[in-house]
Amino acid sequence: MSISAKYNPAEVEDKWYAYWLKHKFFHSEPDEREPYTIVIPPPNVTGVLHMGHMMNNTIQDVLTRKARMEGKNACWVPGTDHASIATEAKVVALLKERGVEKSSLSREEFLAHAWEWKEKYGGIILEQLKKLGASCDWERTRFTMEPKMSAQVIKVFVDLYQKGYIYRGIRMVNWDPQGKTALSDDEVVYKETPAKLYHIRYKIEGTEEWITIATVRPETILGDTAICVHPEDERYKHLHGKKALIPLIDRPIPIITDTYVDREFGTGALKVTPAHDPNDYELGLKHNLEVLDILNDDGTLNQKAQLYVGQDRFVVRKKIAKELEEKEYLLKTEDYKSNVGHSERTNAVIEPKISLQWFLKMDTITIPALENVLNDNVQLHPAKFKNMYRSWMENVRDWCISRQLWWGQQIPAYYINGSRDFVVAESAEEALELARQKTGNASLQMDALEQDPDVLDTWFSSWLWPMSVFDGILDPESKDLKYYYPTNDLVTAPEILFFWVARMIIAGYEYEGEKPFKNVYLTGIVRDKQGRKMSKSLGNSPDPLELMVKYGADGVRTGMLFSSPAGNDLLFDEKLCEQGRNFNNKIWNAFRLIKGWEVDNTKDGSTNKVAIEWFRNRFAQTLQELEDNFKNFRISDSLHTVYKLAWDDFCSWYLEMVKPPFGEAIDSATYEATVSFMEDVLKVLHPFMPFITEEIWQQLRERQEGESLCITRWPQTETFEKQLLDEAAVAFDAVQNVRNLRNSKGMSPKEELKLVVRTERPQLYKNWEAVLRKLANLSDLQFGDKPDGAVSMVVGADELSVPLEGNIDAAAERENVLKELEYTRGFLASVDKKLSNERFVSNAKPEVVESERKKKADAEAKIKALEESLAALG
Repeated sequence: MSISAKYNPAEVEDKWYAYWLKHKFFHSEPDEREPYTIVIPPPNVTGVLHMGHMMNNTIQDVLTRKARMEGKNACWVPGTDHASIATEAKVVALLKERGVEKSSLSREEFLAHAWEWKEKYGGIILEQLKKLGASCDWERTRFTMEPKMSAQVIKVFVDLYQKGYIYRGIRMVNWDPQGKTALSDDEVVYKETPAKLYHIRYKIEGTEEWITIATVRPETILGDTAICVHPEDERYKHLHGKKALIPLIDRPIPIITDTYVDREFGTGALKVTPAHDPNDYELGLKHNLEVLDILNDDGTLNQKAQLYVGQDRFVVRKKIAKELEEKEYLLKTEDYKSNVGHSERTNAVIEPKISLQWFLKMDTITIPALENVLNDNVQLHPAKFKNMYRSWMENVRDWCISRQLWWGQQIPAYYINGSRDFVVAESAEEALELARQKTGNASLQMDALEQDPDVLDTWFSSWLWPMSVFDGILDPESKDLKYYYPTNDLVTAPEILFFWVARMIIAGYEYEGEKPFKNVYLTGIVRDKQGRKMSKSLGNSPDPLELMVKYGADGVRTGMLFSSPAGNDLLFDEKLCEQGRNFNNKIWNAFRLIKGWEVDNTKDGSTNKVAIEWFRNRFAQTLQELEDNFKNFRISDSLHTVYKLAWDDFCSWYLEMVKPPFGEAIDSATYEATVSFMEDVLKVLHPFMPFITEEIWQQLRERQEGESLCITRWPQTETFEKQLLDEAAVAFDAVQNVRNLRNSKGMSPKEELKLVVRTERPQLYKNWEAVLRKLANLSDLQFGDKPDGAVSMVVGADELSVPLEGNIDAAAERENVLKELEYTRGFLASVDKKLSNERFVSNAKPEVVESERKKKADAEAKIKALEESLAALG
């Protein structure tokens, strides 16, 4: 069999992904096995793969592949979200390119275009995830607006309305003038933005006196209905109850008092615009002020403004500032930093707006969702996010769930005969029956009903996701729901902890009386080397597909996971992917080395016994560490653990110990053990780097069609002999010291050296003598004091000496010993300080204290040996 000199991902990845799909290794059906379920955070149907998706889905795939290998019935459910605002914006833009305005179309015509767009572009990101190696159950792919999913959303709306949780009312909402829709508080992203603070004076009616306010939004003065001052502010007491005239239009407004006003901000006088500021709205309600909405839905000024009608708010801001200055109303401007809300979807600046919308009451429905995170029934990883979750849940506002769009689930409320009177039902037929009962008119016909034109917030569908993907809302007795729910783990980003995670927990307890998942792994944000969040606008985000072409999917997966601990941001550098590719090549070269060996069935392999026993124990130790990392969702640490096992322990130590001399054969026992060890290494590497491990595993032994590493059983944890591993560490340290000596003296690796060991544990060195001779290239190993003219090294409490027959620079060697002595004395001092701390000794685990005491004893022994070496050097 010919093995290519270099691993080529392009020849491997598509081949094995097609093989996995052909044999349906990723498909799951309920059976007697323990289920392991993950639901994918559904990416927007408008989306394409970006670096955040790469990290998030790689972590999900790692967890799913490991569970599958553990013998669990792994089910990773993929799907996409219909993304009302983003998708509608895409379709509107596409239609404009064709010369078609949305306003010229009926709802049905527009939706036909939207579905056409979805069918053409909506599955792109899922296909891209296959390139990453995502082992999703593609037969279970769901879309939040497919008929059964929409039916579940409507059913929940009706149920919550009947329970009294959903209501319709006029409230201050966040308005997106570009999307022309309301948004929930969570869909507003606040950005610190450079602004101007305008100091504008209003004339006091019937006097020659003025009052000055400060605002960052001068265009909104046209909607003012009061000026408010602090009741104890001496500057304005004489103005209480008087009226001021709005500049340019001379509309009189009252001067009111309220302790809400901050006397230190600006001028201490506050313009009150109840229709365009949430705090002003509350003041308006308190003081019974007129609510004067001067903005159209698209952010232009309407007739109520009197001036600049039909012009955009930001254009008006510049114009009115200029006019105010010309007419001597604007006293001054100053630079100011303002926290401005932007639409999470369109990036438009949000306008607070009074609007008739549908809301979900959140005061009581959230209680189980808060309790079960605080008591760790649902665990957040890392736990630092628990306080943030608690704060949000304890201060949650009612959720505005209606959107002024056409793409989405249309609200199932039906208005009767054009009035505000309505009924709520799952279908028009049920609505008609309810309307007949409500009006007492049995002859009422369907044309008397008009369905609410708004659609539901996209999150109102995705908050049902862990249940709805199994059709659990439609069929609470669903076999799939009962088997797969609650799901196991959710992997998502902290920024949607409240958008989505909290709401799924709320819905899970409301409809199943059970948590939707057991663990929530919160990833960090992928940023560039400068710490900036990756974005198209900054042009700092690489194309993940191009990275996978360049470095291979496994290289990119491992590269990203090397530096992405839970909850912490990843500063992405392409060198990470290069490191991942190098790791792949290291594994490939180890495979080539093993397969290149000739096997001799008659050859004695007893000399390799200690190496084989060492790696068997080292693997067992590493597996325990790995399982602990996985248990605590330390995914990056898990990768580092298997990386060290593969690169250091297997490739750098074990293979060097057992590989036969050039041109010689290896014994069959050692070869079989080595192949078995590599299989185990491939198993623990597979969740992180599935393609190369499958390719090597298939070639390592003869396999049958239908066999695959991805369904091979995960290794079982076993006990390990710690003493053997401790002895190995000493032997490897000795080898490394000899190698370092060669390098420092410029000696050839082929030149044999004699090693003299002064130790109280000679048997350790005898046990490892064959390894020491081979890896350190020793001609002889003796025990005794340091010979004259020898260079010594310290390993633990032992002194290792290499006679160099006069080729030693005594002065340089003395300097090296002094440096090491200084370092070791400093180390001993730090250990002594820790052990002299009574709090540490009392509170630390006994094994930790014992470890520190061992460090102290080793350091003292090393200092003694170094001092003796120093004395011998003169």
